[in-house]
Amino acid sequence: MSDAASTTPQRERGGRARRRREANRVHAVIAGVERKIPTYELFGEEGLARIEAAADMILEEVGMDFRGDEDALRLWRESGADVDGERVRFPAGLLRSILKTAPSAFIQHARNPERSLKIGGDTVIFAPAYGSPFVQDLVGGRRYGTLADFETFVKLAYAIPWLHHSGGTVCEPVDIPVNKRHLDMVAAHLRFSDKPFMGSVTAEERAEDSIAMARIAFGRDFVDANCVIMGNINANSPLVFDGTMSRALRAYARANQCAVVVPFILGGAMGPVTSAGAIAQALAETMAGCALTQLERPGAPVIFGNFLSSTALRSGSPTFGTPEPALGSLVIGQLARRLKLPLRCSGAFTSSKIPDGQAMQESTMSMLAAIQCGANFILHSAGWLEGGLTMGYEKFVMDADFCAALHVWMRGLPLDDNAFALDAFREVGPGKHFFGAAHTLANYETAFWESAVADNNSFEQWRDEGMKDAPQRASERCKRLIADYEQPKLDPAVDEELADFVSRRKAERPDQWH
Repeated sequence: MSDAASTTPQRERGGRARRRREANRVHAVIAGVERKIPTYELFGEEGLARIEAAADMILEEVGMDFRGDEDALRLWRESGADVDGERVRFPAGLLRSILKTAPSAFIQHARNPERSLKIGGDTVIFAPAYGSPFVQDLVGGRRYGTLADFETFVKLAYAIPWLHHSGGTVCEPVDIPVNKRHLDMVAAHLRFSDKPFMGSVTAEERAEDSIAMARIAFGRDFVDANCVIMGNINANSPLVFDGTMSRALRAYARANQCAVVVPFILGGAMGPVTSAGAIAQALAETMAGCALTQLERPGAPVIFGNFLSSTALRSGSPTFGTPEPALGSLVIGQLARRLKLPLRCSGAFTSSKIPDGQAMQESTMSMLAAIQCGANFILHSAGWLEGGLTMGYEKFVMDADFCAALHVWMRGLPLDDNAFALDAFREVGPGKHFFGAAHTLANYETAFWESAVADNNSFEQWRDEGMKDAPQRASERCKRLIADYEQPKLDPAVDEELADFVSRRKAERPDQWH
């Protein structure tokens, strides 16, 4: 009893110290994390060669449709592909030959140069979830997202140092017309954050608008020579690129900006139920999309993307965070490295409707697969709920907390003199504790990762403080982050020019709501 009583004031002081350290971390600049742990190599040469051969068969015998994009068909025809109407078939080796001009790594520049990110090599980038029409929190429940929600999520991503990237469509602002909301979204990324960001892909002109706004912020010459914006391009699996996506892809490549090329394969629906077949399909679709960027502009940055998921075959509902797609991610990572392309993979996926145990179990499975497979750019790192239909405020904070833990995980274990603590053994000797040792005190604040969300206090203290569960604690942290948010500086002339561009472009077209 006396020992417990004597440690209570220390625990309280430690809690205040932790909160102070947390407040300082909010303003930290972390430009990605360098992986110090190895990737997981699931297959050897024979297994990888069989998957590549299956992908080559799909490309050469079945082919892919490029619908509604005559310029893409022209580029394929000029490259030596077999073009029959909108169906394109690829001779063995053609796509790999074209992809040799794609960079194995590149820099996405940020408004704040300290936040610019290397994408490729051993660098890992965490970005928020993308594309949800709904948002959710403990107070308001599930509802359609608004521009105010979008701006709040951009501010949260800026305030949390463990998220290196501002993301793209962090939620759909459905209170803004479909054909104009991209202008407000890009403006929000540029105003409320100085981290790298993504633009619109839902129409070629919207991609062009996004790039034009980036030119206002960075300068036309700088953008022509450097990557400052990315677009997330989805294949219409199976084996189709529709014109909306391929034209947006070419717009980014034409401007020397990065297209993130991602199939969307739900096993049993948009791909086979067997993982090997789905992986071969993913390889075929992604290589074709990545190669098209190089036909548009050789040397344009491109990211090899992956999105594998399973399906509940009894109901047809997509499932997330299951082991089969996680294993598939490990193989996709190996295939991307053989092509020498940066990799986007996985994310904090879940089918859960709320930030509960299911949500975190499935998200952890998916995120660890992304880390182990060697992903460089991890979209959907925070906020994903309900199969991507909902962006959760509490889930965002809980996922970001796990991203913080992954920073420590990926750094691996040091083996320097301080790590072995031999002086501490000499000081403490047998049968005593290390709490007061000089080595412990010297490493007190950095020895172990501390969660900003978890509760590690005694039952009694947890009870006396309201018996709050993880979502409640995450909600409180979310509110603190927003209350403490400080907008990064933006040149007033740039801000004014952005506002003028948005106003002018909105005035040039009638509202479209569908």
